Amino acid sequence: MRFEFAALYIGAPLVIALFLPGDALFTALAVFSLAGMGLLWLTGGFRWRILVRGWRRMPWREVAGIALATALASWVILTLTRPEALFVIIRNRPEFLLVIWAFYPILSALPQELIFRPLFFHRYGAILPQGRAALALNAAVFSFAHLMFWSWIVVIMTFIGGWFFARAYLRHGFPAAFVLHAVAGNILFAMGMGLYFYTGNVVRPF
Repeated sequence: MRFEFAALYIGAPLVIALFLPGDALFTALAVFSLAGMGLLWLTGGFRWRILVRGWRRMPWREVAGIALATALASWVILTLTRPEALFVIIRNRPEFLLVIWAFYPILSALPQELIFRPLFFHRYGAILPQGRAALALNAAVFSFAHLMFWSWIVVIMTFIGGWFFARAYLRHGFPAAFVLHAVAGNILFAMGMGLYFYTGNVVRPF
């Protein structure tokens, strides 16, 4: 089980980041997601219905808080690093932002949340540390999975985001984690952070 955990959450992201061409990263992410969902399906004792339980417990204050925090962080980062990218999609292709907002939650946030929350905590729960250490480990592997973007900004933001997504999952259920992730991602792209989070912009440092 420990080997499987290391292969899925360390080995696979490392291979993707080091060896795959940039135009294949999204495909690799899709394969990675399907493999993770397959493992979740094979995990004994898991009930898929828990994925739709918890909508009534949605922590709307946390949703609003992460939206505001993501917007502020994005504004600061882009103002300091690439001010020309701030609101670039809204300014140039606002209709494309609607496409992102429609498909990002389903094609990206949903499979990531399945792999890094239910699969992580259910299949590998027996080998995980307890309490905040488990949250920290979850945030760390979630952040490491984004190594393929080769950006310290992405690493830091995904670690922080992963911590809050994991905490929401454990406290409120899967729908809360999914909504927080979807909202944060959509805000990132609206602000112009696609500069850092879009696979087509990946430039390896070697």
